[in-house]
Amino acid sequence: MYTQCPECLTVYKLEAEQLVPACGCLRCGHCDTVFNALGTLSAHLPPEPFTRLAEHALDQAPPLADVAVFRPRRATPEPVEEPLETTSEPAVAEDAGEDFSRLTFTPRFAKPRRRSWRTAAWVAVCMVLVVGLGMQLAWAKRDALIADPTVGPMIETGCAFLGCRLPLVSAPERLRLLARDVEKHPSVNDGLLITASVRNDAAFAQPYPVVTIVLSDADGKHLAMRRFQPEDYVGDASARARGLAAGATTAMVFEVQDPGQKAVAFAFTFD
Repeated sequence: MYTQCPECLTVYKLEAEQLVPACGCLRCGHCDTVFNALGTLSAHLPPEPFTRLAEHALDQAPPLADVAVFRPRRATPEPVEEPLETTSEPAVAEDAGEDFSRLTFTPRFAKPRRRSWRTAAWVAVCMVLVVGLGMQLAWAKRDALIADPTVGPMIETGCAFLGCRLPLVSAPERLRLLARDVEKHPSVNDGLLITASVRNDAAFAQPYPVVTIVLSDADGKHLAMRRFQPEDYVGDASARARGLAAGATTAMVFEVQDPGQKAVAFAFTFD
C-alpha cells in the first residue's frame, strides 16, 4: 500500500501493521509532519508523472463487513449450583448463539463451472467435422475397404441392412477362366463363335471385365485381336449393373471374324 504526506507530498510504501499503533496516523520521515495516512491510502500508484494521490473522505459511515470466513465458538460456562427458590418469574434461557463449527470456506476458483451452450455447440460441431472427414476418407479408399477380406464383409452386411448397394470393385486378376471353346459360326460363313466359362474368385462383386481375344498362328504370330466391352457380350443392362457376384460363374459368348486357316490358337485376357 501507498500513502502521501500532505505537506511535502512525499509518497511512502507501507504495510498494514504500520497503521495499527496510531489508528492510521504516521509521522513523515522528511518534514516530520504527523498526518492521517488513511486519507490518501492506495493499493497502487497512478501512472507517472503524478503530483498527488487521490484523497478519501474520512467522515463517512463505517462500511459493512459481510463476508465472514471464521468465528470461534462461545465457551459454554460451567453450571453453577444454586439453591432452589420459589419465584413466580419464569427463567430466561441464555441465548446459545450461532454455531459456526461446521462453517467452511470455499475459494471462488474451486467452485464447479457450468458448461455453457457454446461449449456443447462447439463439441457437436467438432464431432460432425470428424465424422465427415472419416466418411470422406472411407469414400476415397472405398475400393481397398470393399476388397479387404475382413472389412469388406462387414461393409456388405451393413449396406444390406440399410438397403444400399456397394460400388463394384474391379479385380480382373481374381477372374479364373474355367473353360473355352471355338467353333464355326452357325449362321455367318466367315465367322467364329468363341465361348468361355469364367468364375469370380473374389469375395466381392465386380464389374464384367473388358475381354481381349488374340488369335495366333502356329508360330505364335498374332493374326487378329479384338477388345470386347461388357455391353458387347452382356445384353441385359440390369445384369451389367449388378456385376459378377462373388463366387459366381458366367458363360461368355463372342463373335469374331475368321482370319483364315492359319489361326490355330487363341488367348483371353481380362482388363
